[in-house]
Amino acid sequence: MNAMKTLTTALLALALAGPAGAFGRLGEAGKLLDFGKRAAEASEEISEQEEIELGEGIAAQLLGAAPLVDDPALQRYVNRVGLWLALQSERPNLPWRFGVMDSDDVNAFALPGGIVLVTRGLYERLRDESELAGVLGHEISHVVEKDQVKAIRKAMGREWTVALAGELSQRSDNELTRRFGERAFKAGTEVLVKGLDRQDEYDADLAGMVLAARGGYNPFGLVGVLHTLDAAKPEDRNLALLFSTHPNAASRLERLEASVGTLLDGYAESGATGRLYGRP
Repeated sequence: MNAMKTLTTALLALALAGPAGAFGRLGEAGKLLDFGKRAAEASEEISEQEEIELGEGIAAQLLGAAPLVDDPALQRYVNRVGLWLALQSERPNLPWRFGVMDSDDVNAFALPGGIVLVTRGLYERLRDESELAGVLGHEISHVVEKDQVKAIRKAMGREWTVALAGELSQRSDNELTRRFGERAFKAGTEVLVKGLDRQDEYDADLAGMVLAARGGYNPFGLVGVLHTLDAAKPEDRNLALLFSTHPNAASRLERLEASVGTLLDGYAESGATGRLYGRP
């Protein structure tokens, strides 16, 4: 990306920024205030609409660091594959949106409420559509299980407790509720940098393979991606964030082999692979 910051560096800057800085970048005071009030009043659980707004706020920060690739046909293609897979999930009615970010980094992000972003660096390493389906299926599974929401709630600690919710609901202090909303968005960025629980990643691998099979794809596309990552050089700086936030590819492959065995072999024989957009 030449003189531009890498996505990893930009994300770290966002995560370390004070709440006021994060709020200034979002530039959506009304939405932030409303989210803070409603999320607080909802105690430890947030509604689907609040989950969607939380994801949109985090996406605004993420895309500020690395915008979408300027290729409408590519974005339509990835959305088509992603939406089809999302329809096979337990949350088909979310407003699912998929995109390819213009970054050399190799990574993918699932955000609350149904936003899934894949970096150009990862997309360019995929060999066929079944591998794309494996990646998207993995990320969709995180959204279905609300893994990010749970991690954000954990990162916020007492700010997401019933006690604070009660305090916020009884007060008309706009500054307090604004800070709550800011902190939720900032915590979301921190989760992207620190990563989810390792077990969440293992579970999403298996669930992603199942989603790919339901969608008619060869479910072992994700296995192909993991083999590609396993063969990558550890010093490749474009893999730094991925390697720091996920279990290593070898351990993920071992877990999948132990969990799946021959259960999905029939789907592999009949599942589609398909040509990847932008490849000869």
